[in-house]
Amino acid sequence: MASINLIEAFQEFKEAENIDRPTMMKVVEDVFKTLLRKKYGSDENFDVIVNAEKGDLEIFRRRMIVEDGAVADPLAEIGYSDAVKIEPDFEVGEELYEEVNILDFGRRAILAAKQTLASRISDLKKNVLVKKYGDRVGEIISAEVYQVWKKEILLLDEEGNELILPKSEQIPQDYFKKGENIRAVVKKVELKNNSPVIILSRTSPSFLAKLLEIEVPEIFDGLIVIKKIVREPGERAKVAVESYDDRIDPVGACVGMKGSRIHGIVRELKNENIDVINWTNNINLLIQRSLTPARITSMDLNNDTKQANVFLKPDQVSLAIGKKGVNIKLAQELTGFSIDVYRDTEGEPQEFDIDLEEFSDEIETWIIDEFKRIGCDTARSVLDLTPEELERRTDLEKETIDSVRKILKEEFEKE
Repeated sequence: MASINLIEAFQEFKEAENIDRPTMMKVVEDVFKTLLRKKYGSDENFDVIVNAEKGDLEIFRRRMIVEDGAVADPLAEIGYSDAVKIEPDFEVGEELYEEVNILDFGRRAILAAKQTLASRISDLKKNVLVKKYGDRVGEIISAEVYQVWKKEILLLDEEGNELILPKSEQIPQDYFKKGENIRAVVKKVELKNNSPVIILSRTSPSFLAKLLEIEVPEIFDGLIVIKKIVREPGERAKVAVESYDDRIDPVGACVGMKGSRIHGIVRELKNENIDVINWTNNINLLIQRSLTPARITSMDLNNDTKQANVFLKPDQVSLAIGKKGVNIKLAQELTGFSIDVYRDTEGEPQEFDIDLEEFSDEIETWIIDEFKRIGCDTARSVLDLTPEELERRTDLEKETIDSVRKILKEEFEKE
């Protein structure tokens, strides 16, 4: 039997389990029909039969038997005398099936066909991978750490596909070892040098959204909707939720009894603080809730400029701003408003005070900015806190703090 063994090529198909058999057989058929067109000029009267199980390929040529001298198309017809040489029982008007010896194509043509086949298989694998993960963007997957590099981690999924978790998509406190299973969300699928690259993320808001969906059945069922998530990975996140059922408290459902639902997510996110708040279209109330855990006293809003001036008791200012300014930054992202925090001294004896900017000739600007970051924008607000408290809240050295306090005290003594 004239056939060519393609077991090696078929084996590649077998490994790519997501490539279905009809697609596989069609690709093989197309490759060899191309060979036929090159040799005979047409593939219309040829049947390519693929046996995927054995890895065999057979090609049959179909021609109509006509009277001698009546052959108009040699590709589709054969003279009676030539036909009976193949099989003596043939008669005019019958269709002759003749097996084509693939070796007649020549060694070079067969080798080219196998190379083309391998290339098509590779392209199919890429397309399958792109489709598989393109449809899963935004979903959480679990994968095994295969290699840890400085700028990224290479992971393998259950089918051995390579996935990438860049350093920029890792939580700062993340530390993974080879062989460890980690969870991440599929962020995007890119093509680099015509090869698909699947990028994962643990810092994306969608990662937190999916974790909440897993832990909170009411979100999965659509009874609670996540309106918006903002994150400073590893530090703090704010999640605004809304319930479509008046009987369900969305915040309580997300947090769970004694924090049972949120604790697992916090651990997964390396102790990231998660503030769950009720969504509202009332912007005053939304800003107030977004500054959790701080409690505000009053607020001035300008909807045209998207500016909010928030007034708080002195002991609430640092809570509103948060460590390294994270809390107020996330509140601004959540609400879409620029928020400025002010100390509310109404009802308290008014004391003479001086804005820190007035000391810019004696205190460097970056030091003033550091005090402002923790809500200390006047001389008295700095002096009201102990040196130890200032050292704990800021990134300033003890000597710098002592020097600044001395300058401020001297100014008040002058007065």
